[in-house]
Amino acid sequence: MTLDDVHERRWELLALTSIGAFMSPLDTSILSVAYPTMSPALHLSFSAALWVQAAYLVVMAVLLIPLGRMADHYGRVRFYLLGIAVFTVGSLLAALSMNAAWMIGSRATQGVGGALLSATSAAIVTAAFPPRERGRALGVNVMAVYLGLSLGPPLGGLLVEVLGWRWVFLVNLPVGVVSLVWGWLLLPRAQRSEHGETHPDVAGAISWAVCLLCLIVPLTFASHWGWESTRTIVSLLVSAAALVVFVWTESRARSPLLHLDLLRRNRLFAAANAAALLNYVAIGAIGVLTAIFLEVAQGRSAGVVGWLLLSQPALMAVLSPLSGRLSDSVGSRWLTSSGMAVIAIGMSALAMLEPESGMAHVIAALAIVGLGMAAFSAPNSSAVMGSVAREQLSLAGGFLGTMRVTGMALSFAVLGAVAASQLGHEGGRLIFSGESGTSSLAGGAIAAYALGYRYAMACGAVLAVVGAAVSLTRGPRVDDADTTRAGA
Repeated sequence: MTLDDVHERRWELLALTSIGAFMSPLDTSILSVAYPTMSPALHLSFSAALWVQAAYLVVMAVLLIPLGRMADHYGRVRFYLLGIAVFTVGSLLAALSMNAAWMIGSRATQGVGGALLSATSAAIVTAAFPPRERGRALGVNVMAVYLGLSLGPPLGGLLVEVLGWRWVFLVNLPVGVVSLVWGWLLLPRAQRSEHGETHPDVAGAISWAVCLLCLIVPLTFASHWGWESTRTIVSLLVSAAALVVFVWTESRARSPLLHLDLLRRNRLFAAANAAALLNYVAIGAIGVLTAIFLEVAQGRSAGVVGWLLLSQPALMAVLSPLSGRLSDSVGSRWLTSSGMAVIAIGMSALAMLEPESGMAHVIAALAIVGLGMAAFSAPNSSAVMGSVAREQLSLAGGFLGTMRVTGMALSFAVLGAVAASQLGHEGGRLIFSGESGTSSLAGGAIAAYALGYRYAMACGAVLAVVGAAVSLTRGPRVDDADTTRAGA
């Protein structure tokens, strides 16, 4: 596909990649309302239920940068279509799960597909659109993400109540099959690399994987292992050592997994990615933790909870194209920083929720978070993708995606641990037992979770304030030349 072909078909490319951008968040958000029903069927504890979500995110975090690097060399389209196929297969396996281990393995498979999609989607869009249209196009791509988040909770609630929790995964199958066939017909099935030979950075990939695994796993289970336990301390030390090895390896590799100059000398790239990491640590676990609070602590049905959770992603979906288009004119600095500040206000409101709080409080708090996210996401994505050369687009998309999914995994680990901090081992077992009306122990677990939830939301608000400050350090807008357009 030539440069002219890419430009002429850029809106078709945007539509196709938006389907991939839609699938992963749909799966994440649709699953959030299914935990109280799915967990007893699969015998999941609270920590195991969080790991079902974290397994997906950990695999994505580990693979995004290596796959982004490979996609820049071997072809973004090829990797994108493979991502759709793997994600669809993982969804089928998850729907057939019979126990916790099977479910976690299926979610890891979905994570492989999600990594392929995330590493290539924004890169394909950035390559197809000139800089003057990039924010607008990425705003549409981000809108697709938030449409997935929007449709997930109400659709998930309906499916759980009418057909059962397995259908929250089966619903991905027709979307995956249709988009795969469309992509196969629309896009070139053979591509040549523009960048000559590459030498796989095996040492860098392994050290990066060890760093992330040994960071996220102990944070996820620290509330059960104990922060002072040998497993927790050793894992975190190994993570720190692996990071040192990764930096040393990348500074000497012939074809590094990540060019460290992007972080050392590209202030916009570094600050925007750091802000993205803090943003997703702050908000990543909101949907799941709030859904559990509303269903368990307030006794609401999955269907009602689905509609209540809609207020956050609905605003994100509606406003993201507008903020992306605005960033084409005014830049990203103040939009992203103010967005993070608004997120902090919304999370502070969530931290004030009580078991007796009404729907209006829930809807308003989530809507404020959604408004902040709409102001942050598309401008920040446009800034990152516009700060690199065209041969690094998938790498940049992979790195930004790594910040997103690592942030979300850390959010489930950190905020999930804070939410579970008052439960203890017995409370973690009883929280999904459904015995609150007959067991004082279960009732105590619910009260403990409600307190932990408020602490978790307050922690997220603090992280959002820090993220706003970091976002300001990116400096004023820099107009990039029209050099990022390239064949997809």
